[in-house]
Amino acid sequence: MKNIIIIYTLMLSSIVCAQNWETNWESASAKAEKNNQNIILVFSGSDWCAPCIKLDKEIWSTSKFQELSKDYFVMLKADFPRKSKNALAKDQQIQNNNLAEKYNQKGYFPYVVVLNSKGTILGDLGYEKTTPELYFKKLQTFEK
Repeated sequence: MKNIIIIYTLMLSSIVCAQNWETNWESASAKAEKNNQNIILVFSGSDWCAPCIKLDKEIWSTSKFQELSKDYFVMLKADFPRKSKNALAKDQQIQNNNLAEKYNQKGYFPYVVVLNSKGTILGDLGYEKTTPELYFKKLQTFEK
């Protein structure tokens, strides 16, 4: 019984602390415009790219980064999984491909692009071995 309570608590806390990712450009840009926020567009290979997985684990998934970013950025993920069991819906894959054509022509993974609500590039980063606080501060340096 004790183990069940612990597992339930962990599951609940992961749901509460989960990063709120947008996966649709139109929705993300409308939200950014409405809230006067920048967009963090993350190109990720969630099931094959080791640095992408590290970036997710060490930065995006941390409660500290989520706390810092929730009222500052709209988080948009363009994922490019390779395993067939993780394949995206066709319309999602098309949208991600279009985002990559526009913002990630060199095909870097992970690639983090800071955009304003109109889609203008303000800056970019990749994976860095750092703290969530320092990564957030780097993202903040790209002004609107």
